[in-house]
Amino acid sequence: MFSKACEYGLKAMISISAKSSRGERTNLKEIAGDIDSPEQFTAKVLQQLSRNKLIHSVQGAYGGFEIPKDKLSKIRLIDIVRTIDGEKIFTGCGLGLEACDANRPCPIHHKFAEIRNNLAKVLNETSLEELATGVTGGLTFLHR
Repeated sequence: MFSKACEYGLKAMISISAKSSRGERTNLKEIAGDIDSPEQFTAKVLQQLSRNKLIHSVQGAYGGFEIPKDKLSKIRLIDIVRTIDGEKIFTGCGLGLEACDANRPCPIHHKFAEIRNNLAKVLNETSLEELATGVTGGLTFLHR
């Protein structure tokens, strides 16, 4: 459903959030290890998230990536998805057709529209803080 970049971006943001909630910064190597992803690909995703001001990158010996604690409850998963994958997941055709809408629907248009709406609702209602709490509490995991 999400691109691989978006999957890594979501997991990276949760990893960074878990550390930030404890007042810690994390680096590329730690993030890639936490989410079981290639470092170079993760670096590109983190660069995109940083450019869009979802994470803060600090240079230097004590640098790394962080999210201010007061932003953890404000950043929603939908913000990350839109930053990396754009709007296509919320507007695109379930069968990948270029022109599909309520006036000229594809065979699954109406069912897929319901799924898209539910997905948008879940992503809009879920904060990084909520997911970071699950990870730091050992109730959820970023990789197996």
